[in-house]
Amino acid sequence: MTASLIADIVASFKATGRIVIVGASLTGLRAAEALRDEGFTGSLTIIGDEVHEPYDRPPLSKQVLKGWVPAGNTKLPRLREVDADWRLGVAATALDRANREVVLANGDRVPYDRVLIATGVRSRAWFNAEEATLKGLYTLRTCDDAAELQAALKARPKRVLIVGAGFIGSEMASVCRDLGLDVTVAERSSAPLVGPLGGVIGDIAAKMQRDAGVDLRIGVAVEALTGDADGHVRQARLSDGTVLDVDVVVASLGSVRNIEWLDGADLAAGFWGVACDAGCRAFDVNGVVTDNVFVAGDVARAPHVLYEYQFMAIEHVDAAVLGAQTAAHNMVHLEMGRRPHLPLPQFWSGQFGVNIKGVGVCSFGDEIVFTQGSVEDLRFAAAFGKNGRIVGALTFNHGKWLPYYADLIERSAPFPPPPPGYDVPTNSVPMSARFGDPRAPTGIPDVVLTGHDPTSRGAEYLPKVRQPAGKGTS
Repeated sequence: MTASLIADIVASFKATGRIVIVGASLTGLRAAEALRDEGFTGSLTIIGDEVHEPYDRPPLSKQVLKGWVPAGNTKLPRLREVDADWRLGVAATALDRANREVVLANGDRVPYDRVLIATGVRSRAWFNAEEATLKGLYTLRTCDDAAELQAALKARPKRVLIVGAGFIGSEMASVCRDLGLDVTVAERSSAPLVGPLGGVIGDIAAKMQRDAGVDLRIGVAVEALTGDADGHVRQARLSDGTVLDVDVVVASLGSVRNIEWLDGADLAAGFWGVACDAGCRAFDVNGVVTDNVFVAGDVARAPHVLYEYQFMAIEHVDAAVLGAQTAAHNMVHLEMGRRPHLPLPQFWSGQFGVNIKGVGVCSFGDEIVFTQGSVEDLRFAAAFGKNGRIVGALTFNHGKWLPYYADLIERSAPFPPPPPGYDVPTNSVPMSARFGDPRAPTGIPDVVLTGHDPTSRGAEYLPKVRQPAGKGTS
């Protein structure tokens, strides 16, 4: 195919093609903007099951719950006009690949030439269906969830019970203490944040919570909730036999990928999401890449060159934005013009006065070493390693050094990493990171490794060798 013919095909699709984005979220909005930036002037439809336009989720567990910002004021800024047909408040129920149509809950069928799956995740529901109907039981994922929970906290409940001590559960516990509310956190793992950060950091997080006045119960599960005559939750029974009097219960049990609507579409969609290649193209059930179905955001899982080509599902804002931009670019180009989506995960969390930032995939490692600062002062940096190389890094109130560690991870630098020469701790001996059982709902890390044995693959990541200044290659 000649360059002229390729250019004509791309130009024709950009002018007359039909693209449907399923998921009116951060990913969906940024993908739509990127499509227009790429020169796509064809038909663009955005489908969302919520009535709200795309909004920012991180503030929901922080500023919104504190009452600083109304839940309705978290609408995402538009970086440009997208000139799209917005179908809000109606869910997609099926993907008819044979006829190239997205089927909606109201019976409408939306035709497409290329479709982007960006349906994200939802909060894991309470395990007991009868108890799930109790008033005072909440989850936190959507704008409406945040508004309802904020109103409940504003009413000054006597005690809040948070079930699960991952990032969201821990942030909510921090908010409760900032509001002067008594809060109990029940976590069946050995410590908070064990899933994404391991037991060593979990122990630090546990002390941080208890020092802030949180009633932290670890190694226990909530077995049952009891309501009063009006159907409002009043008690919780823990697996150790303890019975707590509570007014508000927040279930923070991890997330579930929104893939049920893809049943019958013959895509590689399952518990961990929709499998795709590094170019965001979905795989079918036979492992063959599709040419007109793309995936991005929390629902996507793709192989990563830095992590032994394991399929990774990354639930981070930056990965969602970069994935949206990559998918948009590849949707309007042919094979030779496409590019890969290989983000180095980055995340942050604010809780109990500490700014936690991370880079890479900490849960991929099995060792940890403190490289800077003081654990006692909650101001430090730590690196995670596996098989002799650094795979992730974490900072507590020390975020300015994160780019240093990101560079080491991208170069597959040795572990333990070389001392930065600044603020070196007295104890810098590597130790087991003590990651928990990933089968536990709250033990699931925020970056999920879902691949197979990498030793069966024939590819290997070889980082570029940086030439000394003044020297070239022969």
